[in-house]
Amino acid sequence: MLNQWSYTWFWSRVKAEERAQSSERLPEHSTMSLYRNSAWFLKGVTEFTRNAFLSASKRFVEKDLEVSMAGRSFMITGANSGIGKATAMAIAKRGGTIHMVCRNKDKAEEARADIVKESGNKEVYVHILDLSETKKVWEFAEAFKRKYKALNVLINNAGAIMSQRDVNAEGLEKSFATNVLAIYILTKSLIPLLEKSADPRVITVSSGGMLVQKLRTGNLQHERGRYDGTMVYAQHKRQQVVMTEQLAKTHANIHFSVMHPGWVDTPAVANAMPDFHTSMKESLRTPEQGADTVVWLAVSEAATTNPSGRFYQDRKMVSAHLPLAWTHSSALEEQKLLSLLEDLAKTFQPH
Repeated sequence: MLNQWSYTWFWSRVKAEERAQSSERLPEHSTMSLYRNSAWFLKGVTEFTRNAFLSASKRFVEKDLEVSMAGRSFMITGANSGIGKATAMAIAKRGGTIHMVCRNKDKAEEARADIVKESGNKEVYVHILDLSETKKVWEFAEAFKRKYKALNVLINNAGAIMSQRDVNAEGLEKSFATNVLAIYILTKSLIPLLEKSADPRVITVSSGGMLVQKLRTGNLQHERGRYDGTMVYAQHKRQQVVMTEQLAKTHANIHFSVMHPGWVDTPAVANAMPDFHTSMKESLRTPEQGADTVVWLAVSEAATTNPSGRFYQDRKMVSAHLPLAWTHSSALEEQKLLSLLEDLAKTFQPH
């Protein structure tokens, strides 16, 4: 299953993390970097692949997804392709009302047509929004609250991996604006609407890459050091996990969850990580397999019998940390992340 490309890609990740730690003057030894990446890669080839999903699916309870979602509404970001589209399709087939939040209008409308045709469900709506544009995220969320009376489930799926550092119109680093701040703003702004709706849930699609990252709040926009898009993305995914855990504590009547879809064959992976995609293509999950746990968290009764704020993989709560990897952060550091996000969000909030 593993070939030379796999090992080449793996070693490039080790070196990238070492460079990131060095440029940010982090006191983490290269031995720990090697251990984290080795443990992560081993976990990946045994748990994140297509075969791993097929093995895990043997314990799935089929009845969990034999439900009607008629009368319930779902907002899904990045719903025009990959995991987002597969999630939208699965929920539409169960009668749910779908709000697709997408950046590209043509691709969104094409995906909507596919979903309506295959599901027979016409309650599928397209909303155009670039999540990297911070003020527009606020404006969209506020307008949505005014127009719609209910939102049962928010699925934060969209993400971005940048090949080089770039900033948006507000001067914020684009991948941070998309992967972290937009999720914070969208979720916080929509909480009042979610709280008014029955059985509200918030699901965030993270990544197993975050397992090699410890939370870092000192360089949120990566203004210092060498910019490695994959490592930046992995750090953002760690921040999403922390954000989910913290929001679950302060909003007890909403069920929050964050999940890893496994290694999935999507256009985003092919474009952002071509070497990884080439080396692992035969082992990658389909978008539908990657979306399975998202759908389960969004529609099943079983999901909400688990505590809020937890991390999931293949319909099961799992640890958000590798053993002995020293990626746990203090409560103070985690609260600091939320405080920084709150302050940044308020800066761009329309008045």
